[in-house]
Amino acid sequence: MRHLLFSLLFLVGLIGCTTQTEKKEVAETPPTQEEIIARGRYLVSSIGCEDCHTPKVMSDHGPIPDPENHFAGHMEGDLRDKVAKDALSSWLLFNMSLTSAVGPWGISYAANISSDESGVGTWTDEQFIRAMREGQYKGLEGTRKLLPPMPWQNFSNLTDDDLKAMLAYLKSTKPIRNVVPEPVSPADF
Repeated sequence: MRHLLFSLLFLVGLIGCTTQTEKKEVAETPPTQEEIIARGRYLVSSIGCEDCHTPKVMSDHGPIPDPENHFAGHMEGDLRDKVAKDALSSWLLFNMSLTSAVGPWGISYAANISSDESGVGTWTDEQFIRAMREGQYKGLEGTRKLLPPMPWQNFSNLTDDDLKAMLAYLKSTKPIRNVVPEPVSPADF
């Protein structure tokens, strides 16, 4: 009896070790365009893109985003004649709409990232990924680096899917025609 019980236990153990367990693979449904845009909205809002790329208007509580120019970037033209040259080496300054910065690099202007063609409306996923990962102007190879205060280095570890979702969201926003001025080098003061 003992021998039979031992043999039975051995056989059950052997069967348990050799039986292949079937893995059920659940096919993931790709996200819908609506879900991609929602993810992009979440990322753009969480990262704070609006902080620099949307002009501000003054309110009783200080500057607030201008709802008429959401993601339009700097809208006031070149500020070269309004900045003292000695500020370049001693200060980091922002204009009143918080869309332009002055520092040792000169003057930089926040880009239009609305869906207009003067913004990111015609950008490809590859351009956006290159801009955010490599800091290339308009995401084009061989162009200048993005200037401070654009923190592109902080976004370099986002996944391709995250960056594509961000661009999809930006392309879904209201198009605002606004050609932002080129940056001003310290040598041009």
